[in-house]
Amino acid sequence: MINRSTPVAAAAALLLAGCSLIPTYERPAAPVAAQYTRADATAAAAGSPAAAQRPWQDYFQDARLQQLVRIALDNNRDLRVAALNIERAQAQYRITRADQFPTVSTGVNASRAPSASGSGSGSGSRYTNSYQVGLAVTAWELDFFGRIGSLKEAALAQYLATEEARRAAQTSLVASVASAWYTLLADEQLLKISRDTLQTREESIKLAKLRFDTGVASELDYRQAVSLTEAARATLAQQQRQRALDENALVLLLGQALPAPISASLGQGLSDAADLPAVPAGLPSDLLTQRPDIRQAEQQLISANANIGAARAAFFPRIALTGQFGTASNELSGLFKSGSWGFTLAPSATLPIFDAGRNSANLAAAKVEREVAVAQYEKSIQSAFREVSDALDSQDTLRDQLSAQRAQLEAEQARLKLSDLRYSNGVASYLDLLDAQRSLFALEQSTVSVRLAQLLNQIALYKALGGGWSDKTATAAATAQ
Repeated sequence: MINRSTPVAAAAALLLAGCSLIPTYERPAAPVAAQYTRADATAAAAGSPAAAQRPWQDYFQDARLQQLVRIALDNNRDLRVAALNIERAQAQYRITRADQFPTVSTGVNASRAPSASGSGSGSGSRYTNSYQVGLAVTAWELDFFGRIGSLKEAALAQYLATEEARRAAQTSLVASVASAWYTLLADEQLLKISRDTLQTREESIKLAKLRFDTGVASELDYRQAVSLTEAARATLAQQQRQRALDENALVLLLGQALPAPISASLGQGLSDAADLPAVPAGLPSDLLTQRPDIRQAEQQLISANANIGAARAAFFPRIALTGQFGTASNELSGLFKSGSWGFTLAPSATLPIFDAGRNSANLAAAKVEREVAVAQYEKSIQSAFREVSDALDSQDTLRDQLSAQRAQLEAEQARLKLSDLRYSNGVASYLDLLDAQRSLFALEQSTVSVRLAQLLNQIALYKALGGGWSDKTATAAATAQ
C-alpha cells in the first residue's frame, strides 16, 4: 500500500533544501572624513543626549511650538502619504511572501458529453456524466534556487525603506514647522520695528514741515524727511506681504488654519525666544544609524542586492507542482463513496535553453541597479555630512556676528540720540540726523535676521543629526494614525 503523505513530505524536504543566490551584503565604506572639521564638534555639549535620542518635545520647549508640531503630525498630508506608503509596501511584501506557499483551492466540476460507445448502436446510455469534488494545488513553484525567497527579501527591504522614509518625513516636518514658526516670529518683530520707525518718521515730517514753514530749515530737509518716511512705509508693506506668505507656508505644513490663540500670542517676536539646547555632533559614522534617510537608502541597497539573487536563479530550472485530491464519479450519488477517492500529482520542470539573452540582460540590469543604489547610498551620506558640517561651521560665526551686531545696535541708538540733540541745538545738519535714523533702522532689521539665522541653524543641526524621531514620537504618531 502506498503512503499518500510521502509526496507531500518529499516536496517539503526539497523546499527546505532550497538555496539562496543573493550576493553577500557588505555595507559600503562611508565616503566621508572620519571626523568633522571642527575639532570640538565631538566634545560639544558633553553629557547631552544625541539628537537622534532627543525627542522633539524635549528639544523644542516652547508650548506654542509644541502644539503646532502636534497639529502638523496629525494633519500634514505629506506625512499621511508616507504612512500610506508603508501600508502599501507591507501589502506588497505579503503578496511576495505568499508565493512561497501553495495556493489551495476547492473545485466542483460537472460535465455531460455524448458517449462514444453508445452513439452508433443505440444500446446503452447515449451520454456520459462526470462529477468531481476536491482540493487542488496549481503550479506551486518549489523554490530550490531561492528565486521567490530573493524577491521576498527585496520586498521586505523595500517595506523597511518606506518605514525609514516616514521617519525622515517626520524629521523634516518637525524641523520645517519649527523653522516656519521662528520665521513668523521674526516677521512680527520686523513689523513692529517698521511700524515704530514709520510712526517716528511721520512725526519728523510734521516737525520738518513746521521748521520749513517758519524758515528755520530749508526745503531740502523737509524733502529728505518725506523720502525717508516713504521708504519706511514701503518697507512696512513689503514685510506685511512677507508675513502673510510665511503664515501661508506654516498653514500648509499644519494642514489647517493657525489657531487663533497662537496667532494672537506672537507678542514681541524673536525677542522672547530662547536659544535651543545644544546637541553633540558625535562622529560622521554615527549618521549611519541616526539619520533615517541614510537608513532608507541602505534598505534600498539591500533590496537591489536581493534582486540579483532572483536574477541569478532565473538561469536554473524552475520546478512547479500541480496536484489534486478529491472524489470523482459518473453518478452524482456516487460521490464520497468508498473507492471514489484519489489524487493526482504532476510535477513539472522548465530549464531555459534559449531566451535571446533575456536572463543575462535581467542579471546585468540588476547589477547596475545595485551600483545605482550604492551611489545613492554614498550620496546620502555625503549630503548628511555636509549638512552637519555646514551647521557646525555656522554656529560660532553666527553667535559672534549676533554679538557684534547687538553691540553695534547699542552704539547706533546712542548715536541717534546724540544726532537728534546736536540737530536740535543747531550744531549738526539735518542730514546727519537722517543718516543716523536710516542706519539704526537697517541695523535693527539686520539684527533680527541674524538672530533668526542663528535659530534656524540650530534647527538645521538638530535635523541633520537625525533629531525629530524617537520611540516617544513613534508612539504618539501611531496613536494619531
